[in-house]
Amino acid sequence: MASVRRLHLFDLDGTLIRGSAAAVEISRQLGLSAEIAQLESDFLTRGLAPGEFAVRARELWAELTVAQVAAAFDGAPWLAGIREVWADIRERGDYCAVISLSPDFFVSRLLGWGVHAAHGSRWPALPFVDPVDRAGILTPAAKVKIANQLCAEFGVSMDDCVAYGDSMSDAEIFAVVPRSVAVNADHHLSGLATYAYSGGDLREAYELAYVQQ
Repeated sequence: MASVRRLHLFDLDGTLIRGSAAAVEISRQLGLSAEIAQLESDFLTRGLAPGEFAVRARELWAELTVAQVAAAFDGAPWLAGIREVWADIRERGDYCAVISLSPDFFVSRLLGWGVHAAHGSRWPALPFVDPVDRAGILTPAAKVKIANQLCAEFGVSMDDCVAYGDSMSDAEIFAVVPRSVAVNADHHLSGLATYAYSGGDLREAYELAYVQQ
């Protein structure tokens, strides 16, 4: 009897990137750390909608270049072992994907690390000419929708999924999968997860997903 294939769903900001986010790393390249910190605070504590966050970030990043995005990606504080985890998932015949509210021009770079799919918010092409289309900016609910689409694509069910996240924006997807791992998360999300991990190596968090199988 063939074994059940699993789909591992990874958040990006605060999860794969420890203690930071794509927007923070991009803004650092532009010398706008204070400005993005205020915007992040509005998002986390004042209920700023993802679409409005993106519109304001687009204003801050008016001069952003592809080279600066590459530097932000390369310099981000990634967890150790990401490529190794994704390679192991592939070797097992399972699937892995990243679903993030961050810009697709940042998230898509993870395809080069071996993830099967990388979904981010739809932003205009660089260098910016067009404005942000709020309809293309992902929300926590959109993560669940994309997860369902990926399940259909890979021929698995939501019952075969494992989700990894760090914040309450992952709560909705944690609620619809049978196994979840809170990665460097606060107690709000940890209380909703099957397992909680604190540390700097994704391999250790990944191992928790195979406990009691």
